[in-house]
Amino acid sequence: MSSAEWYRGVIDGRRRGPLAWATRAALWWARLPYAVGVGVRNFRYDRNRRLAGRVPVPVVCVGNLTLGGTGKTVAAEYVAGFYRDLGRQVALVSRGYGGRDGGPNDEAMVLEENLPDVPHLQGADRVAVANAAVEELEAELIVLDDGFQHRRLFRDLDVVLLDATRPVTREYLFPRGVLREPIGGLRRAGFVLFTRCDQVPAEELASQRAWLARVFPNLPHATTAHAPVELVGPDGAEGLDQLAGKSVAVFSGIGHPPAFVRTVQQLGATVTAEREFPDHHPYTREDVDDLNRWAASLPAEVELVLTTQKDWVKLRVGELGGRKLRAVRVGLKVHEGEEAFQQKLRAVLGERFMGVDE
Repeated sequence: MSSAEWYRGVIDGRRRGPLAWATRAALWWARLPYAVGVGVRNFRYDRNRRLAGRVPVPVVCVGNLTLGGTGKTVAAEYVAGFYRDLGRQVALVSRGYGGRDGGPNDEAMVLEENLPDVPHLQGADRVAVANAAVEELEAELIVLDDGFQHRRLFRDLDVVLLDATRPVTREYLFPRGVLREPIGGLRRAGFVLFTRCDQVPAEELASQRAWLARVFPNLPHATTAHAPVELVGPDGAEGLDQLAGKSVAVFSGIGHPPAFVRTVQQLGATVTAEREFPDHHPYTREDVDDLNRWAASLPAEVELVLTTQKDWVKLRVGELGGRKLRAVRVGLKVHEGEEAFQQKLRAVLGERFMGVDE
């Protein structure tokens, strides 16, 4: 078991015993200085809006309250694709956490594959990077990926993702939990997207929506799902129908691996074995060798090994341990509230883009 798996098990309560209990107690106290630091920083920016740098084009941020796992990449792809289809010159900007040797990280590689006509710039100074996108690439709009807590860059709209499978009301601040800041930070949001709504019971989703409407009555929202689109392999795209009734093994290095397992199961496959890696895991030759041994040891009925597109772009091998390796590509599908969401996105561009039939 990796340290990341053990930590996730501790903070979500799956790990039992004296050690897990003592660790949770220590993390509960450790969250207090973190809370003070976050509170002071937000107070400074709330009191002095001029601290945030501006760029001469609209900025739309896609972010969340938690440490990964809500599906920001597919949401950023949806937003950037929406503006591109309106004929705007769009650029994606992100911090680039997890990139190797200064290169693009896994999320940037996924977005480059799925949106090859939308440039993606990464860097720690996102104000400078956004200005470079405007000056050098003639960007007319910036989509800031994973920047809700990055207060240094002014944005015209904050789209915040809430994972329906992990209600924020049940989470703690980091490091006791996965909250990057208190839930009250949603007051800065302009729109909320509930993600993975297809993976929770209807009554649970209704409860979360009612909570949002009660606590933040002026904050509009939509419900979404991570809809599988196709399988990705070395020879291109393949249909999802081949998974029905198959026994498969899965592995992933994402923020919330159980959500990927559920996606595979919803496609009709039986998950026989699974492995987890830390989010943004940089696969090494040793990792690949280990995965080969693991895949080779799987039961004979396992016909296929599956991973996420985010993991696939760092591996790009066609098989592991003599079994085919394929990635499940997913896209964001908006269920309820898509018209309201798109109207909110259009409003950033001004009045002539407010019509619903553009």
